[in-house]
Amino acid sequence: MTLHDKLVQAVNNRDIDAYLNLLHEDFTVTFHKSGNSFSKKEWASMVTGMLANEQFIHESSRCVYENNDILIQHNFMSYPDDTKEAVMLVAILKDGKVINLESGATSLD
Repeated sequence: MTLHDKLVQAVNNRDIDAYLNLLHEDFTVTFHKSGNSFSKKEWASMVTGMLANEQFIHESSRCVYENNDILIQHNFMSYPDDTKEAVMLVAILKDGKVINLESGATSLD
């Protein structure tokens, strides 16, 4: 199973432990829109809240490209505030895990 498939499965199953196990210990995420960056610990808190909310819906995901160094995904997401976004995720990989993730989102409303 590819890393892309494992990430999608973890999110769709709302399995926070499986998701976090796919992130490197030195993981950081950066939001393109705000420029804010978060550590694995900070992101774990945020993503736990998202996955716990049934109104957060990971509608679909497509792997644009994946190799041992990089994963590029295109996702469609729906949020509790009734907004929808197309989200491009670019993940830098290390030791088979995501070490750096950057997202770019386009509103679909």
